[in-house]
Amino acid sequence: MTFPKIYSVRQSFDRTVVKDIPGTVKGELNRLSLNKMVKPGQRVAITAGSRGVANIVLILKAIGEYLKSLGGQPFVFPAMGSHGGATPKGQADLLAHYNVTEAFTGMPILSSMEVVEIGKTEDGVPVYIDKQASQADWIIVTNRIKPHTKFKAPVESGLMKMMAIGMGKQKGAEYYHKAAIQHTFYKIIVGAGREVIKKARLLCGVGMVENGYDETARIVALKPEEIEVREEALLAEAKRMMPKLPFDEIDLLIVDEMGKDISGTGIDPNVTGRNRDILGVFPHPTNVKRLFVRDLTANSNGNATGIGLADITTKKLVDKIDYQATYMNCITGISLEKAAVPMFFETDQKAMEVALGSIGLVPPQESKIVHIKNTLQVDEVEVSEFYAGELKKRSDLEVLDGPRPMPFDAQGNLLPLIVHGARKGDI
Repeated sequence: MTFPKIYSVRQSFDRTVVKDIPGTVKGELNRLSLNKMVKPGQRVAITAGSRGVANIVLILKAIGEYLKSLGGQPFVFPAMGSHGGATPKGQADLLAHYNVTEAFTGMPILSSMEVVEIGKTEDGVPVYIDKQASQADWIIVTNRIKPHTKFKAPVESGLMKMMAIGMGKQKGAEYYHKAAIQHTFYKIIVGAGREVIKKARLLCGVGMVENGYDETARIVALKPEEIEVREEALLAEAKRMMPKLPFDEIDLLIVDEMGKDISGTGIDPNVTGRNRDILGVFPHPTNVKRLFVRDLTANSNGNATGIGLADITTKKLVDKIDYQATYMNCITGISLEKAAVPMFFETDQKAMEVALGSIGLVPPQESKIVHIKNTLQVDEVEVSEFYAGELKKRSDLEVLDGPRPMPFDAQGNLLPLIVHGARKGDI
């Protein structure tokens, strides 16, 4: 099969960025006058999720240092539903992959799957939170605020979700996902979050927004009563800044790596446009005919949740799958379809031949191909020469080189994406 030539292209996104992470965190917490609330010797529980949030370890460390300056005794607890195989060790190991350890943060990491029920939502849904957090004097909830991968609403993935599904551990996450089929995800997350704010000893929330380069763009500390309303505005900002593919009509999207550290579904539907769920699908402008994912990130620990969104993959990826962790995550999330393993092949070349042979009468050399590292990093991508005419018209796209042959190694596998300097190319 003759593959098309490719261009290396750089996209331009909003690059608002927080330059001083520790200083910003401490400034935001100080703004809330927490010194009037936290008394010497009080224990403060801080949530830590399973996502690859930019600078999360620096943010958690800064929160801990601030609390210690007030005489508090902070500790970190995993707040990640069923991730990490739904075991205390698995969840602690996940945090360690991000260097969220006692050695680095200066705080104990207390991992347990025990929960307590603190109340019920207006619909009678029980609300659970981590038992150790419930016994602390205060709780600080932290999370990145971003579009959710299963639904669209005024509040999606962020602090409210962390208070519900994250802090509810496996028991809460499983119940909430089931309840969402009847009550909607938005209603469950908001209802449970409101109950946590009302019943738990919530000190504050710390929300982060990231730009299109997977960098921290905003850090905001919020009083409990501010969280829901402010999160709506921060979500709108996150949607405006989130990365996107350079084109909407794509015959073959090649994704070098997927994983839980990239997205809750491994391959973010908000980027690819691929979303499949028992709750239904949300509209998206991007239309990908075939999605080929090549590998699984090391930080996923074998959790391949989201592989079911791909049409084709590699034996290399399949051999890395931890089915227990993947199934536990997908069963808890009522997302059985996202654990389905697609057809897989020994080499990238064979996988691409099968994919391009299934898109209709379009000759492979004229196909529309986009190649990305993962759905968090799409500022530098490769695109096939079909898009040459559009590249000339787009001021937000810079051609770095090409057209050049698609690079394969001797085994028939694609070479990694090249990260370029600041030079500018011409078509």
